[in-house]
Amino acid sequence: MGLWIEWWRWVEPLRPACSRKRTFLWMVAVMAAMSVRGDLAGVTSFVRALGLRSSCYERMLGLFHSNALSLEALTKQWVALVFTRAPGLLRIKGRFVLVGDGIKVGKSGRKMPAVKRLHQESESNTKPEFIMGHSIQAVSVLAKGLSSVFAIPLSARIHEGVVFNNNDKRTLLDKMVLLLNSLCMEAPYYFVADAYYAAAKIIHGLLAAGNHLITRVRKNAVAFEPVAEAQGVRKRGRPRKYGKKIKLIDLFERTQDMKEVKSPVYGEKGVMIQMASYDLLWRNVGLLVRFVIVIHPTRGRILLMCTDLDLSAIEILRIYSLRFKIEVSFKQALHVVGAYSYHFWMARMDPLKRNSGDQHLHRKDQDYRDRIRRKINAYHLHMQLGIISQGVLQCLSISVPELVWSSFGSWIRTIRPGLCPSENVTSIALRNTLPSFLGESPPDVEIVSFLRDRLDLNRTEGTRLAA
Repeated sequence: MGLWIEWWRWVEPLRPACSRKRTFLWMVAVMAAMSVRGDLAGVTSFVRALGLRSSCYERMLGLFHSNALSLEALTKQWVALVFTRAPGLLRIKGRFVLVGDGIKVGKSGRKMPAVKRLHQESESNTKPEFIMGHSIQAVSVLAKGLSSVFAIPLSARIHEGVVFNNNDKRTLLDKMVLLLNSLCMEAPYYFVADAYYAAAKIIHGLLAAGNHLITRVRKNAVAFEPVAEAQGVRKRGRPRKYGKKIKLIDLFERTQDMKEVKSPVYGEKGVMIQMASYDLLWRNVGLLVRFVIVIHPTRGRILLMCTDLDLSAIEILRIYSLRFKIEVSFKQALHVVGAYSYHFWMARMDPLKRNSGDQHLHRKDQDYRDRIRRKINAYHLHMQLGIISQGVLQCLSISVPELVWSSFGSWIRTIRPGLCPSENVTSIALRNTLPSFLGESPPDVEIVSFLRDRLDLNRTEGTRLAA
């Protein structure tokens, strides 16, 4: 029961995102179901996980389309909660570390807005090259507990598939900057991303708010040496801005600049690497940035870039090596919490054709466009509640790992000392202790009486939870 009390302390502060108390309790019920369900069969699994009566299905489905739950307010409340209460948030030189990436989720519904044909660049043979689905961009913040590092998700939005105005020329890079700005963070941070985000739009957007980018750079990129100050009488014409052109791939040939150091990469011990750093002008942004070249004995060569010239090369590599944690977070969101497993469709929508692209709605009437916006908002609410549920699981794992393991009540082969339990282990621990939470919790925990009154005692799940 103590684990659920901790869980309630994390979700109770989200109350201001709802304009009605009843809406808040239904929202908490959905988050509880996301945290303990054993399957990902949409809203049906919520009802089954909590042993509720069948009438609760419509209530939970209606929550995602309700005007009483504000997506913007919910996101701001969650971000504020993370940065004030989350344990172990990683800080480098006084800056938080945010990680961003995109994920493509397969959706086959012909009446689902924003579904389009998407190309997947992956070396995995389990992923088809093209799928129909939603293109989503997400942002997480890194946190450390024991010897583990988690990417606590903050926000995720669908950024492709629907065009309401043909004059809207914003790209995915522009929308990622808007997503970062929507977090309303006052504290400075480093934004870590892959080579796709090594672009002027991202860098200028971050620098304008006093933040910095750490990313990988493609090896066909070029940079320029700074121009030395002119001596003597100045010549006619515009002064040179860029010096000698350098192909970044050629930097790996400067073996005399290399230093051998112990690898700071997460999870590596006793591995020696070679690295060097150069401050060069990057014409893409017209600024001096720091490039770091790394030669790893088993992983090969990598070229990194950072806009903060005060950050050492070893720190740049250490921070970038944690970027993969958002990929781990995506995996847990997909297969454990089901943050992206929504199935909402729109009855009055024009059915999509197979392999279709963006849906251009500038010629549709206002009512149709409003319905599309309402449905996409429902998708976003489902994702946001899912990533909040996942974030709470991670925070419980970091703050009370002993309590999670004592409530786990099952067996896995790879329990390693010094590591926090995963989201899956924490979810199983919550599932095992749910009956005692509903039966023995103090009366001031409002969600308990709310769920008790809606248990279906004619079903196995309801009987088990009421016992």
